Amino acid sequence: MGAAKVELREGDPAPDFELETDAGQRLRLSALRGQTVVLYFYPKAGTPGCTVEACEFRDAMGRSKPDRVVVLGVSPDTPAALARFKAQHRLPFTLLADPDKRAAQAYGVWTEKTLYGRKVMGIERTTFVVGPDGRIQRVYRKVRPQGHAAAVLAALD
Repeated sequence: MGAAKVELREGDPAPDFELETDAGQRLRLSALRGQTVVLYFYPKAGTPGCTVEACEFRDAMGRSKPDRVVVLGVSPDTPAALARFKAQHRLPFTLLADPDKRAAQAYGVWTEKTLYGRKVMGIERTTFVVGPDGRIQRVYRKVRPQGHAAAVLAALD
């Protein structure tokens, strides 16, 4: 159904990408070198699990976001859809549009899933922590939205 799946591991260089933000600007991952980046991939803005995950990142950042940590949410949504989602939930971090799924494929999170007994392609909810050196420090796969953000940010303190 798709190309061979990439399996990034801790210590691997983080694949660089340039995507459009919720504000309609371009953002290149490599421009954030020198900072720790929490890069979380999610299936679709506004769906229940994705809303829980985004709001938990928002709330956890207010409590314990370490200095020099940038949170970026990536989904296949359009920049306009991301802007609405961000405004509706007052998200204090950047959302990135990946409609052609190039970043998702580079990170190995565009994958075959089973939905209601059918095989479909979709985003596997995954978070990568990219260190200041541009290497992957931590990978969280098949994430459950509840409690995930607090655990990720607490591990960075």
